[in-house]
Amino acid sequence: MDEVTRIPVGGERPYDVLVGRNLLDPPPRLLPGANRVAVLHAAPLKALAESLAARVRAVGVEPLLIEVPDAEAGKQINVAAACWDRLGEAGFTRTDAVVGVGGGAVTDLAGFVAACWLRGVRWVPVATSLLAMVDAAVGGKTGVNTAAGKNLVGAFHPPAGVICDLATLDGLPAADLAAGMAEVVKCGFIADPVILDLVERDPAAALDPTGPVTRDLIERAIRVKADVVSGDLLESGVREVLNYGHTLAHAIEKVEGYRWRHGHAVAVGLVYAAALARLAGRLDAATAERHRAVVAALGLPTSYPADAWPRLLAAMRVDKKARGSTLRFVVLDGLARPAILEGPDDELLHAAYREIAS
Repeated sequence: MDEVTRIPVGGERPYDVLVGRNLLDPPPRLLPGANRVAVLHAAPLKALAESLAARVRAVGVEPLLIEVPDAEAGKQINVAAACWDRLGEAGFTRTDAVVGVGGGAVTDLAGFVAACWLRGVRWVPVATSLLAMVDAAVGGKTGVNTAAGKNLVGAFHPPAGVICDLATLDGLPAADLAAGMAEVVKCGFIADPVILDLVERDPAAALDPTGPVTRDLIERAIRVKADVVSGDLLESGVREVLNYGHTLAHAIEKVEGYRWRHGHAVAVGLVYAAALARLAGRLDAATAERHRAVVAALGLPTSYPADAWPRLLAAMRVDKKARGSTLRFVVLDGLARPAILEGPDDELLHAAYREIAS
């Protein structure tokens, strides 16, 4: 195990995000008093989950391995119900716990399963993707998808701690690593412009999971999110800024039947949000164009088909930030100056979309 960075997340239920390499050998003691731990994982991470289960058993805790469908296919209410059935069969009590081993989808599912079982048991995400490390695992937002949209059913349930073992990124497909960088770039635009400087200086270094630049970017993005969620667990105020680029992104995911990578949708959503802010007179042209340039430098998409607009607009109307029939977007009034654009008219929305339409 190399040097471990501890990033605190405050609030009523504080915890630490641990960042380092080979953190699972042995795993940190984040669940004292647990007799049993359910280890949720998808098939591609079976070996890692089994290895973690063996280490847990070695310290006197009984593991229960639960395999779930991979990626967004696992974020379904029937999958969560199957997990609850397994916990019931095993006699899980309030002192037992759930561990989610995987990317953002497994993290969201594991947290939701833990939030609902016995009205809330402890849980720990072991994030194995960049997206999970900088976004899904931090902040306590858990949930599943429904036919109505993404993450519309869920709960706020902070973890007991978060493990970001950078060694798990070494075998991550390059496309998945790049997709996770969309969330990192988002943090650069809303709060920490040094992130943007690092990506622009050397995009290849930003995408090298073994190098110091990627670790620096990850830790910076986690700190941005930790700072925001520490003061607003329930997304009743400032936490909304973390949804920058996500209103269109979630609509794209719904239209695509959740077959697009989340980070790809966020990348397009960031470029759209910048265009919207510029046309609304809120953001200068240079900063708006910087969105497209940074996203493109990472090999991420910057456009979406023109004929998809009616379906996207319909999907955005059920966005979590909407209030009644009023759409609300996180925009920038300048670099690292996030704000809310409320009730833009449909023509402005469409005009911004035409700027990114392919």
